[in-house]
Amino acid sequence: MRLYADRPTRRARQMAGDLALLLWVVLWVLVARTVHGAVLVLAEPGRAVAGLGRSLSGAMDSAAGAAEDVPVVGDELSGPFAAIGRAGGSVTGAGHASSEAVHTLAALLAVTLVVLPVGWLLARRLPARLHWVREAGAADRLLGTGAVEPADLELLAARAMATAPLPELARLPVGTGARWRSGDPAAVRALAGLELRRLGLDPGPDLDLDLDLDLDPIRAGQSTE
Repeated sequence: MRLYADRPTRRARQMAGDLALLLWVVLWVLVARTVHGAVLVLAEPGRAVAGLGRSLSGAMDSAAGAAEDVPVVGDELSGPFAAIGRAGGSVTGAGHASSEAVHTLAALLAVTLVVLPVGWLLARRLPARLHWVREAGAADRLLGTGAVEPADLELLAARAMATAPLPELARLPVGTGARWRSGDPAAVRALAGLELRRLGLDPGPDLDLDLDLDLDPIRAGQSTE
């Protein structure tokens, strides 16, 4: 699969675009990591509250256990300590919930900061990039590795007539279109070379755009007057 053009200018633009895309992804990943870390700082109070709740609950449970050992009034003395211990457990749960909410928020923000800008650029660049890869791959398959079949050149020439910008077509010798319709090999090669150059591919010496077609104005459908 071909990823880059043969012609230096087109290849340089493609590589620069791919590098810019990579740098864009890296930039937003770094931004997301920074934001993720900054938001996680907000989880510290929740963890501190959870730790305080655990300490309070543990201390009150110990005090309740000690109070139960007091003769006669042990049960009455342990009741308040046990209630405070249960309250400490509630505080621990609230601290955990707060910390988990902050972690969830940090993760969502990080994912959003990567997906939105990277997805926006991919949506703008990737379709055109994949379209070029498919077209260049199809052109490579038509050209093959050996002698190019005339029918394959005809396909490339027809593609050039349909899609090439008018200024590029105007650079061809006068009457090229008429000679192509009549099946003239030189005109077919010139148009096929034009299509390959449009894709940024090297047409090779056999498909030189500057061919002198030596057009006969009558055969080319041109008036001699």
